[in-house]
Amino acid sequence: MVEENEERIENLKKKGIALLVIDMQYLDAARGYGVFKNITSSGIPIEQQNYYFDTLNEYVIPNIQRLLKVFRENNMEIIHTRIQSLTRDGRDRSNGHKRLGLLASPGSKEAEFLPDVAPLENEIVINKTASGVFSSTNLNYILQNLDVHELVVAGVYSNECVETTIRDACDLGYLVSMIEDACTTVTPELHKATLTTLKHRYAEIVTTNEIELRFGKKIKLKVE
Repeated sequence: MVEENEERIENLKKKGIALLVIDMQYLDAARGYGVFKNITSSGIPIEQQNYYFDTLNEYVIPNIQRLLKVFRENNMEIIHTRIQSLTRDGRDRSNGHKRLGLLASPGSKEAEFLPDVAPLENEIVINKTASGVFSSTNLNYILQNLDVHELVVAGVYSNECVETTIRDACDLGYLVSMIEDACTTVTPELHKATLTTLKHRYAEIVTTNEIELRFGKKIKLKVE
């Protein structure tokens, strides 16, 4: 009987929450592709590129792997977003992406997820053509169908797609946690500014360790 109660409470604890992994793809998270195909013409200074990829490799990708493991082991929803157009020439993209020259067409290398954090079979993938996933997709409808009301957010860039998505999610009524050590951008100043702006307003700022502690231990029931 105690074991049944433990399982019931554990399931209640996990209901209504999803991990949202943003744009971990070749377009904007891999050297030699997409945004970073040409070092000199990318518009991003080399020192900023080095910082970005150092943080990606040092802790962002490993921490996203840890988050994926926690959510998979607990059978909780995982949703992966990526930038990908509907058409080969990208004519359906937002004007912002057209202006920036961001194009990941269907079947392109730029549209592929990084292997270390790629979706598994039956995990949801949402393709978007703007910074915010809510404004350019039916994600809100999907989350409502899944009865999800809380989002744990990781990915890139902190100050662009991640921040826009978090702000929109909060305004739509979702409880949001941003994983500060599973997100990054091209400078530490921009990352810190995002955390400062969002903290206690649009999201709670937490660490990967805190998520592991939240879902990695079973609830201990007091037996009378």
